[in-house]
Order: sequence, then C-alpha cells, then structure tokens
Amino acid sequence: MAIPQEIIEEMTRRRRDFHKFPETGWAEFRTTAIVADILKELGWKISFAKDFINPDEVMGYTIDKKAEKARAAAQGANEKTLAHIDDYTGLYADLDSGKKGPFTVFRFDIDCVDTEEARDQRHAPARLGFASVNPGRMHACGHDGHTAIGLALAQMLKENKSRLRGRIRLIFQPAEEGVRGGYAMSMAGIADGADYFIAMHLGLGKPTGTIFGGTGGFLCSTKFDAYFRGVGAHAGGEPERGKNALLAAASAALNMHAIAPHSGGATRVNVGVLNAGEGRNVVPPNATMKIETRGETSELAAYIYSHAKEVIYGAAKMYDVDVSITKQGETITANSDAELASVIAAEAASIAGVTDTEPSRAMAGSDDACWFMRRVQEQGGLATYIGVGATTAAGHHNNRFDFDEAAMPIALELLYKSALRLNS
Repeated sequence: MAIPQEIIEEMTRRRRDFHKFPETGWAEFRTTAIVADILKELGWKISFAKDFINPDEVMGYTIDKKAEKARAAAQGANEKTLAHIDDYTGLYADLDSGKKGPFTVFRFDIDCVDTEEARDQRHAPARLGFASVNPGRMHACGHDGHTAIGLALAQMLKENKSRLRGRIRLIFQPAEEGVRGGYAMSMAGIADGADYFIAMHLGLGKPTGTIFGGTGGFLCSTKFDAYFRGVGAHAGGEPERGKNALLAAASAALNMHAIAPHSGGATRVNVGVLNAGEGRNVVPPNATMKIETRGETSELAAYIYSHAKEVIYGAAKMYDVDVSITKQGETITANSDAELASVIAAEAASIAGVTDTEPSRAMAGSDDACWFMRRVQEQGGLATYIGVGATTAAGHHNNRFDFDEAAMPIALELLYKSALRLNS
C-alpha cells in the first residue's frame, strides 16, 4: 500500500512543529493540547491524564505548572483545551469498531530531552528553521516523530474504521525521559485487559529501512537526585568554619563511577548534573546532583543503586555535611513476545523502503514502556517494542541529533498494517 502523500506531508509538518516547541517531562501542555484537539476532530474519544492518574504514583514532578501552561498558551496551545488538561499531561484515545474483537494498545512518548540544541547551519533543524525555541530543551531522541506518527495512525485508522474489529487505544505518554510517566500511567490500568500492546522507537542505532519486530534486554533504571547541605564561610578569612558541600558532591561523583562491576551482568551509573556553590570566595554550602543507575536485572539494578547511595552518604560523612536523596524515576526490564514480534516482522517485509528485517534485537538502554509491557503480559496479553531504523545525524541525546524523516512513513505503514492484521 502507499501512504497518501497529504498524510506524509502533514505528519512531517507536525513533527517539525513539535520539534520547534519541545517540552520536558510533565510539562508537555502544548503537545498534549494539540494532540487532543487533532484526535477530537478525528472523532476519537479522549481521556486526559487528570481523569485517571493517581498523584501518589507520579514520580519526578518538578515543574512550575503555572509557568509551563503560560508558555504553552503563548506557543499556540488552545487555552480551553489547556484548562481541560489540568495538572497532568498526556492522554489516551479510544476507537471502538462496534464489532467484537481484540483490544490493541499503542504507546507514543511525547516529551523531549533536557539539552541545548545545536544552532549552526550544519544542523538541519537550525538550517530549515525548526530548531528548538525553548532553551535547554530539545527533541534529541525522536519523540517528536513518534507523536506525529501516532496522530497520522489515528487518522488512517479512523478513515478505515469499517475494516476493524474490536477496540484500539492510543496512549500519548508524558515523561519517558527520566522514566517517570510510564509507571503512573500503567498503574492507572489504562492498558489493562489489552490483547496486544505495542510501543515503537525510531533510530536506535539502525539505518532507515531496518525494522526489528521486538526488543528485549531493557536495562532497569533508577533516577534520583542528591542534595548536599553544608555551611558557608569566608574562603580566605575563616575557611575552617565552612563545610564544603561541593567537595562532598565531587567526591561522590568520582567514587560512584568507581563502583565495582558485577559478575552477574551489565550495570551503569551516570552523574548527569552537578551544581554547587555560590561565589568564588565562599566555601560552598550547597550542591545538587542528578544521577541515574541501570542494571541488566532487578538484582543488578538494586546492587548499583544501593552502592551509589552508600557512596553519597559516605562522602557526606567525610566532609561533615548533610545529604538527602530523592527518587525521581524508575523502570524495570521487559522482553517482547516472540509471537507478536514475528507478526510485526512479517508485515514489515511487505513495506516499500524496508531493506532489512529482524525478529528481535537487544536493547542497550531503558524505557518505561516496560511497565506497560510487563503488566499486559502478566494479565495474559502479548507485548512488543518495535525498532524502526532511522539514519541519524548524531547519536540519541546528542545536541546534533536529527533523524531521517523518510523513516516516518515506514513506521506509519508498519503500525497501520499491524493494526489491520491484529484487529480485522
């Protein structure tokens, strides 16, 4: 089949619009509003996160919601829709065929990465005028493409509703970066009872034309912040009265990266941010660190996380400062079901532009879609995480990241054909 050219052009336009206005986790008010308005116009039934999410299960909610809503409105969000969103971003949309059949759920992540986008003319989004206008925020992982693909899929499924059986749900999930949104949404039960659950990601180190029907070996991950509190003092006049939070944090950062590897499998630790101090002549009375740990299994994840905390507490004691640790996000591991992954791979083989198909592939990172996958599988459903290759200008989370937009029609056709295969 051929995707209509007008759908491809609209999908590309939307991707570039989302790229220009990236929003960090739990601040995706503009994106949620635009997605909601499009889905409502298409005739899908919308449920906003405020209607189902449990605030006690929300991790890493650190935004200024009033300021973020004002920014979203200034950048084109419908203010009436913003009022419906309330405090929590994201939504799901349902299409009921009216005929008995499977319940299939697709998940699309909508947030950006907290990084500053490249601005020179060698970077295509800057050259073509759709680079980020929001400082320190960039779609450096492809979620702008995922969101645009999800909307195009919604249009195609609605237009071909008569070919479907059962029910299809599209989840537009906030806060995947930092693995915060998937837990709250999955615990709300919005994928419960699904016969099939499908997540998808562009790129993943594979060129355009590559498809793998399933992914496994996701790393468990914990995201957390450490707050060191010391005592300020005149650095020249009476340094002995100070308690240096910067040195405690620096010591912790170095020693976390020296935690012994585990014979049981892969572990990771990364100190992504360290901010400290007040002035060059002041003994630093404060420091903040943003950290992540990962492990191949839940046991390995617990090993690296517990050792990282021990290092932090030990550094605080050594420098006689106080420290507190706050968990900001967490996800588990999961594996795709071979049966469903093979269905996806079979559909991929018939798509123009696909040059290489694989039934499954190991994942080198983490994704909080795993919460959905495991929950659906535990209830007897099948789940898979599709990789859609896309040639990239730089690696994921790099400030020069950009993907080949020719991968989007491939992803759209694959998801649409898969939906027809499962629900027709």
